[in-house]
Amino acid sequence: MKKLIALTLLSGAACASQNALKSCYEAVNISAPATKTDSELFIVIDQTVVLDKALRASLVENIRPFIKPGNAFSVTQFSAYTQGHYASVLTSASFSSPLPEAQRADTGKPQLQAFDQCLKQQQQAGSKLLGDALSSALAGSSNGVSRSDILSTLKEVAVKVKASSAKNKVILLSSDMLENSSISSFYSKQGVRQLDVATELKNAQSNNMLADFGGARVYVMGAGLVVEDAKGSYRDPKTMQALEGFWQQYFYKSHAKLVEFGKPALLNPVQ
Repeated sequence: MKKLIALTLLSGAACASQNALKSCYEAVNISAPATKTDSELFIVIDQTVVLDKALRASLVENIRPFIKPGNAFSVTQFSAYTQGHYASVLTSASFSSPLPEAQRADTGKPQLQAFDQCLKQQQQAGSKLLGDALSSALAGSSNGVSRSDILSTLKEVAVKVKASSAKNKVILLSSDMLENSSISSFYSKQGVRQLDVATELKNAQSNNMLADFGGARVYVMGAGLVVEDAKGSYRDPKTMQALEGFWQQYFYKSHAKLVEFGKPALLNPVQ
């Protein structure tokens, strides 16, 4: 039984848009209860930003607690449409929920043992899928990409987030949050300009860039990240405050809550 589960757990891994982990209920032939996913984590990686070693470690540490039974995750990468780095889902997986106590009492010991073993194997397989996807996304990051389609990418991501039936929907967005597209540019004279929040919100709305995240909570890591030795790279407090103000209002108007705006590191754990 253990060998069978190990061989079939990743049967759907080739399709990133679907669940890459086979259900333990299906693998062990137990009827699945009607339960919702506890927490779904949507990891979104902006490949125009290169994270340093400390930020990469922080990213992993904030993701780790979500790798457990009953949860789900996905990894999406993006940069700019004009340079071929369009948004793409690298992997998407759901972990089976633990067997309810009432159902455990009515299930034979061999099946229970196989099911519990499957849950452990799922976590191991899911961790590897996640690690591979993160490595791929981060390895493809470059400070040399001149454009960054953040608004349009978030609108695409929002469709998947809203469709989630998870009790707790969380977005972990690794990005400098500096839009630089045909919609708007947050740059000026090799530096970051101080945004007029009301004007930028009106511009986003007129270009149909507001989204619907279905009540998700958002954590941003890497906001205003300074490229080492870059000219005009200093981000003064007023500029950063305006940048945070824009995104706070953007997410509010897009039915989400910006919980923390890491400038660039998160000071509190993602929950």
